[in-house]
Formats: sequence, structure tokens, C-alpha cells
Amino acid sequence: VEPHFLFNTLASIDHLIETDPPRASQMQKNLIALLRASMPTMREANSNGAPRDLAREMAVIRPYLEILKVRMEERLTTRIEVPDGLLSAEFPPMMIQSLVENAIKHGLEPKPEGGELAIKAEIVHGKLNVTVADTGLGFGRAATAGTGVGLANVRERLLALYDGRARLDLLDNHPCGLRARLRLPLVGTGDP
Repeated sequence: VEPHFLFNTLASIDHLIETDPPRASQMQKNLIALLRASMPTMREANSNGAPRDLAREMAVIRPYLEILKVRMEERLTTRIEVPDGLLSAEFPPMMIQSLVENAIKHGLEPKPEGGELAIKAEIVHGKLNVTVADTGLGFGRAATAGTGVGLANVRERLLALYDGRARLDLLDNHPCGLRARLRLPLVGTGDP
């Protein structure tokens, strides 16, 4: 969890306590759910980076997106299409969150009207494809364009974990925005 995200969220909760207590309460509950889900995952990612399962990744992403929806209000809509049958698939911790953070920071936040962020998981040609798509400004078009270090880190982690059997593709999302697609070997975790 990025410090600026945490401090912005706490500031938003503080403001909402005075202006809209029910929304403040919901945002606080989402922050608690996010921290509960992400703290063990962050410890594991820092210790060995070994993949866990997609269900644990989604347990972090869902409250994270709910917090962003409160902060961005009508400027952000989200859609998640992750079939229950894929939730036990092996997945590297915090990887979707990195792609979502990029989509928000460089695609949707700088766009005055905002847009949609969609997460989709599916099996394509025997591989697990997880796509984070936004209808934002598109790759490299925002004044907030980053250095590419975050995407390079994702690619390095994929190489270390899957030895060339996984990849990250960045594609145009028509009519606007970017699709970041992760293609991973389809492996179950064996966890119940």
C-alpha cells in the first residue's frame, strides 16, 4: 500500500466524517478490509515473492477499488470479471494492484471525466490471462507519465517466477486507454 494512497484515504475519511458520515464509515471499512487482505500478502511478497492464488489478490483489489471510487466519485466506474473457477489459480502477490495503480495514476486520474477500470480473468490457449483495462488517456499521454520502473518490475518478477513462460503485454484499449494483460501458466495452488 503506497503511503500517499494511505494518507489520501485517511484525509478523505476525515473530511467525510464531517460531510457524509455513512460514506466515511464505508470508506473506513474498505480500508480495514484492504489492510487485512494486503498485510499478509505484502509480508509473503517481501519474503519470497512466491505466487499465492487469485482469490487473495482479489481480496486486496476489491476494497482498494471501493476506496478509489469514493475518492474519485462519479469519475470512476469499475467492472470485475473473475470467474469463481479461476480464484484458486496461482497468481503472484500484489501484481494486479501495481497495474491498477498505474491505470488510475497515469490513465484515469489525469482525465477530467475519469472513466472505467475493468479487471478480467480468463483462460486463453491454456494460459491464465488477467487484464487490467482502463478508458483513460492511454500509454504515455498523461503529464503524470512515469518512468516505467513499475512495469519493468512486473516484467522482472514474471521472469524470475516463470522463467520466460509468462509475460506482460501493453495494448491500446479502443476507443481510448490502455490494456495491461498478464499471461501466466495456468497452475492451481492446491489450497481449498
